[in-house]
Amino acid sequence: MKTLYIQCEMGAAGDMLTAALLELLPDPDAFLAQMNALGIPGVEVKREKSVKCGITGTHISVTVNGEEEESLDVHDHFHSHEHSHEHEHSHGHTHEHEHEHGHTHEHAHDHAHSHGEHHHHSSLTDIEHIVSHLNVSEKVKGDVNAVYRLIAEAESHAHGTPVNEIHFHEVGSMDAIADVTAVCLLMEQLAPEEVVVSPVHVGSGKVRCAHGILPVPAPATAYILRDVPVYGGSISGELCTPTGAALLKHFADRFGNMPIMKVNAVGYGMGKKDFPVANCVRAMLGETEIAADAMVELACNVDDMTAEAIGFASEMLFEGGARDVFTIPIGMKKSRPGTLIKVICSEQDKEKIAALLFKHTTTIGVRETALRRYVLNRRIETAETPLGPVRRKVSEGYGVSRVKYEFDDLAKIAREQGISLDEARRIAEGK
Repeated sequence: MKTLYIQCEMGAAGDMLTAALLELLPDPDAFLAQMNALGIPGVEVKREKSVKCGITGTHISVTVNGEEEESLDVHDHFHSHEHSHEHEHSHGHTHEHEHEHGHTHEHAHDHAHSHGEHHHHSSLTDIEHIVSHLNVSEKVKGDVNAVYRLIAEAESHAHGTPVNEIHFHEVGSMDAIADVTAVCLLMEQLAPEEVVVSPVHVGSGKVRCAHGILPVPAPATAYILRDVPVYGGSISGELCTPTGAALLKHFADRFGNMPIMKVNAVGYGMGKKDFPVANCVRAMLGETEIAADAMVELACNVDDMTAEAIGFASEMLFEGGARDVFTIPIGMKKSRPGTLIKVICSEQDKEKIAALLFKHTTTIGVRETALRRYVLNRRIETAETPLGPVRRKVSEGYGVSRVKYEFDDLAKIAREQGISLDEARRIAEGK
């Protein structure tokens, strides 16, 4: 199975991920030519050699109308609608932000930018409009929009502002669009069947941004990285940006240690700043074998529980980490009708699941059976359809490939459009 492993021991940012993935391609220059022909307004993407702690890699720079935006992150350009009006009427302040990836930048917000443009803010809708006109596949457009929605939702949550009132500075947003689009396009071209990401080093201390001094990880980054294994350390500063976090969250099939794999290509994406540790993201592309998972089946018989109680117990078991829960009607002692409850879980979760069975059912005994499970590799992606963005599950492996659109998304569209679920599915599938 074609596997991509992304090592984030110095965090992740959009430009570093772009550079690391770019090194995995046989012809990086052809990709850059493609990127620069996409039609992102005023943007030119370049690569340059970079050496960190004796390791040679690639650094990516993005210029907008001939000026480098110093790899600003998306969250540097997010503003509430109220905040953006404050900027429009008072542009005399200075915006300063220290990035742990090696640059400090400041620029005055006045009506005459150095590149000759008036200060302007773009909404998420404006960004999606730009993306819709890019010369890329519908899959890449869907991925870019999904990553932006992750960031917008996080910024909305962090600042207590509705998503539709989140705005970007115009030039900085072009820089961010380039980073996000590049990673999404690279992922399409590399086409890994599984993406594994290491635990993410987020840094420590504080970071200065437009809203003031914030703790590391920044609130938006922390929100995006929920349910993701992260850690801090002795390095002070922001190592993982909201853009980097959203890209990892969107594309990762799982987070964990490097799998056993035959590595075919290695890429290093470099940040600007120097540390005692090489400031880079490392990407490895190779092959892993599809192996059967060691699983456990826990089972018990009950004859004195209502259907509602069994349903509640099933919900608690799923919340507790069960991979599957199902019931079978059975006959028990004294000719009583009963229910066989079966739970599939991982070996490490079996004690917790057994405790939940005793807590939420009336059983006084639980049986254990060792199992091996063969599964297709699965990932969730967002597809742009005539009905709008719809998530779908892609399952692949053993010579099989399947696509299934998410029921919740289709059901929501069916309700809003006043159409049947089957019709919503047919339209989404282009039938």
